[in-house]
Amino acid sequence: MTHVVTENCIQCKYTDCVDVCPVDCFVEGPNFLAIDPDGCIDCAVCIPECPVNAIYAEEDLPADQRHMTALNAEVYRLTGWKTITKRKIPLPDAEAWKGRTEKLAHLIR
Repeated sequence: MTHVVTENCIQCKYTDCVDVCPVDCFVEGPNFLAIDPDGCIDCAVCIPECPVNAIYAEEDLPADQRHMTALNAEVYRLTGWKTITKRKIPLPDAEAWKGRTEKLAHLIR
């Protein structure tokens, strides 16, 4: 099992989670973070750090977010996104996007 970043992260990109990841398994895209499904050790320390509740253990994913498991793997493997290991400032309009739903159409790959 791995942990998965869900749609809640899109357009927010809070990076509190990357500071606590002991294996540096987060990658950063323009408006989203993803988790390396092979590198994640299931420690769960990232979950409480996310201010938008965007990270779940794969087995705990809400039904409407199960597609995000494949998406995390896809963007990790195919986009060339770089590993992120230090916290950065969230996107400028993160607070306005916080809590919004159905953000997948806004994902920039």
